[in-house]
Amino acid sequence: MNEQEKLEIQRHSLAHIMAAAVLDMFPEAKFGVGPAIENGFYYDFDLPRTLIPEDLPLLESKMKEIIKKNLPFEREEIKREKALELFGQAGQIYKVEILNAEANEEEVTVYRTGDFVDLCRGPHLDSTGEIDLRSFHLSKTSAAYWRGDEKNKMLQRIYGIAFANKEGLDAYQKQMIEAEKRDHKKLGRELDLFSFHPEAPGSAFWHPRGMIIWNELEKFGKSIRKKYGSVEIQTPQLAKKVLWETSGHWDHYQEDMFSFKVEEDTYCLKPMDCPFNIKIYQTKQRSYKELPIRYTEIGRVMRNEKSGQLNGLFRVRAITQDDAHLFLMENQIEKEIRTLLKMVKEYYKVFNIQPEFFLSTRPDDFMGEITTWDKAEENLRQALAKEDIEYGLKDKDGAFYGPKIDINIKDAIGRSWQLATIQLDFQLPGRFDVEYVDANGEKKTPVMIHAAIFGSLERFIGILIEHTGGNLPLWLSPVQVKLLPVSSEKHLEYTQKIFDILSDEGIRVEIDDSNESIGKKIREAEKEKVPYMLVLGDKEIEAGAVAIRSKGSRDIVAMQTEEFLQKIKEEIREKK
Repeated sequence: MNEQEKLEIQRHSLAHIMAAAVLDMFPEAKFGVGPAIENGFYYDFDLPRTLIPEDLPLLESKMKEIIKKNLPFEREEIKREKALELFGQAGQIYKVEILNAEANEEEVTVYRTGDFVDLCRGPHLDSTGEIDLRSFHLSKTSAAYWRGDEKNKMLQRIYGIAFANKEGLDAYQKQMIEAEKRDHKKLGRELDLFSFHPEAPGSAFWHPRGMIIWNELEKFGKSIRKKYGSVEIQTPQLAKKVLWETSGHWDHYQEDMFSFKVEEDTYCLKPMDCPFNIKIYQTKQRSYKELPIRYTEIGRVMRNEKSGQLNGLFRVRAITQDDAHLFLMENQIEKEIRTLLKMVKEYYKVFNIQPEFFLSTRPDDFMGEITTWDKAEENLRQALAKEDIEYGLKDKDGAFYGPKIDINIKDAIGRSWQLATIQLDFQLPGRFDVEYVDANGEKKTPVMIHAAIFGSLERFIGILIEHTGGNLPLWLSPVQVKLLPVSSEKHLEYTQKIFDILSDEGIRVEIDDSNESIGKKIREAEKEKVPYMLVLGDKEIEAGAVAIRSKGSRDIVAMQTEEFLQKIKEEIREKK
């Protein structure tokens, strides 16, 4: 096992130890499930009372007592009927429900830790004593529906964070303190970029300053796609259910779709752009000479995310994708995938972000033939190899219609985020009877590639705000220059002159003409995270110059107005 696998086993074992501690505090507790998760673990409980914050330190102390006893994790395989009797007599209704759902299993696995017995496949540590007492912490509680279904009973979930040792836990907790300072929801309010309102859950309201960031990113992405031969389209938001039945989304994705009746038909808000792109492709007969066709769309889609999972810009219902769909022949696959990989690198280089690549393979719930899937996965492997890209594996994490390359980035405080995706699809073209005429005049089915580089603009902007702590690069800053007259009356005329010069050249500039001191004006501009502040007083008027203070610096540099104008224009153009 590698270190990560060992850590996952430790976290899973801690979930069992926590459950044993809960049983000690609440003998009548009923147990849901308790998996290891990223950075820790959780367990769901049906308890006789609502937990309070003071309960967590008590449970943590009980966990440490169990660890000190060095109790073994004892694995036992028993007949399913015996397990039903065991958990039934104990009143563990949720375990009985799980067992009844696995009626085809003749034997099941249970683990014993002291007096606590759990239905679990494992694996676990050999004993509780292997865990460092300082390596974990119970962090919070929340409500959670049994099996994630809002029709079921609401349980109480206890979360814990856990690492291999105290050093790992300390580092993570420091990271979380830093993350709280960078929270994009907080910075979005403070910088007047966007807001959220209960009347439209899961949807961001973009303010004028936020739209500047949005439009600049959209323009940047379109310019790169155009350079690589993409043509822009736009498609509707709504379609009849029959379209989604053909695509397979109705069978595989229905729970995440918004649908409603209109007259005799069921309509769906689109959760994906791909079927609409196919309809444009099918408006005329296509020749092999036209391929590849590269459609790109700022696709606005709606997904019925559960309310408890919504999280600022990171998890929304109204999603805007920088989407692309390519139609091509099989002998063009490698070249087009390699081109998209080059595009990914070009996008993220501008943000000084190093992408990490992963191959996501066939899921259990897949469409099509395994041989076709194997072929598609090999195509992706070859493209990654030819581009000399090291990649990890996300087993069974592909889309239901094809394998994909997922691109993650690490932000300034070490968190990993999944952004771009490149998906190879041999399924949808066949389901829609998509065709082209080859060199011999025969009709063939093209291959389809789905690609989004930002992923979604909402999520990317949220990540970028947290990555930079709100200190966006100059070319993205809603206000690029703040003019600070020393005296709002005496120096305002000259300030207005500088404003007109910069504004006429497309620089986003504002004047602080308040009666505050120059020190207060500088502090306010720093809070607004404006890249350049120009202090304008008697000396600047006399010299026809500006006094420049850069964000985060105490130094003030004098410069001729025209020289500063050329400097800032170059920085914006070069996206420094």
